[in-house]
Amino acid sequence: MAKILVIDDEKSIRNTLREILEYEKYTVDDAADGTEGIEQVKKNLYDVILCDIKMPKMDGIEVLEQIIQLTDSPVVMISGHGNIETAVEAIKKGAFDYISKPIDLNRLLITIRNAMDKAHLVSETKILKKKVSKTWDMIGESPAISRIKDMIERVAATDARVLITGENGTGKELVARWLHEKSNRSGNAFVEVNCAAIPSELIESELFGHEKGSFTSAIKQRKGNFEQATGGTLFLDEIGDMSLSAQSKVLRALQENKIMRVGGDKELPVDVRVIAATNKNVPEEIKKGNFREDLYHRLSVILIHVPSLNERADDIPILAKHFIEEICSTQGKPLMIFTKEALTELQKIKWTGNVRELRNVVERLAILCDKNITDKDVKMFAQPLMK
Repeated sequence: MAKILVIDDEKSIRNTLREILEYEKYTVDDAADGTEGIEQVKKNLYDVILCDIKMPKMDGIEVLEQIIQLTDSPVVMISGHGNIETAVEAIKKGAFDYISKPIDLNRLLITIRNAMDKAHLVSETKILKKKVSKTWDMIGESPAISRIKDMIERVAATDARVLITGENGTGKELVARWLHEKSNRSGNAFVEVNCAAIPSELIESELFGHEKGSFTSAIKQRKGNFEQATGGTLFLDEIGDMSLSAQSKVLRALQENKIMRVGGDKELPVDVRVIAATNKNVPEEIKKGNFREDLYHRLSVILIHVPSLNERADDIPILAKHFIEEICSTQGKPLMIFTKEALTELQKIKWTGNVRELRNVVERLAILCDKNITDKDVKMFAQPLMK
């Protein structure tokens, strides 16, 4: 049941609002002045706060300023002596809305519902942001991971192109996202392209877009990934699998900061930071003729190699604990604990799938084991992945 605080020096107003709001099934507290109201806010959590402007001891605007420092609860200001200037000042100071006396009952109830809806959306947004930040958190304290974190801090604020190398499942996308989130472009789009998943005949349309009628299924104009990422970051994942034809066009786009849609005749300027990643040995691919050397040099202004999980086994206990906390929280289960012996057993495994494989094993253990995960559990349920 939603809880509302009414701060007003007129007892008749407090009683009237209490009667109306309790009839509407709200729980109501009241305060006779601003000082008492602030004390109530310190002790309780309210869904909406109604506050008079003209009160003894403390003016309503001053009360508003202090409440905003204490809580995210929306504040609706009420006054019988108000004017446009007062309303504007209240909104500027952070009030959700302003209602003049005599109070229109319908407007009051609509304003309260709208304030609660906004508060709910703000709360959901904070939760989602927190989940996203946890999803892309870089876990580990090994020297190799510390070097990568340091490199990200140094490079992120620049527009330097970065080539990230490493085995599948090591976290190359995570490094790319960190580079974006810590950059000056973080407020704009992060566009990810899996070059290995797009057929070679479609990759150019995907990257550069196409004009209507440029090929059989092009029934309308389409912006490509370069245009979608303008002002932000374009992440070319598994670029080692890109065709030589597409490579040459990406090279031209990087050289000139311009692209041309498939079937188009006009060059379009683009402002994109390109980050690329591959699990292949690029110098070897160049020797085999599978990758353009000039593109490699364009992409590799900064090189970041992400080590395999086996190369940073000291991070396995930290990662396992992080994953079990995340999985238990997501599944609504009580927190499960790894015994010291279980963590040691995890460190003995040769991880062919790296961090991605470790997370899958931890999720399996979370589903199949009791609260305390033992070394016997690890031997039993991680066995199919052990060599």
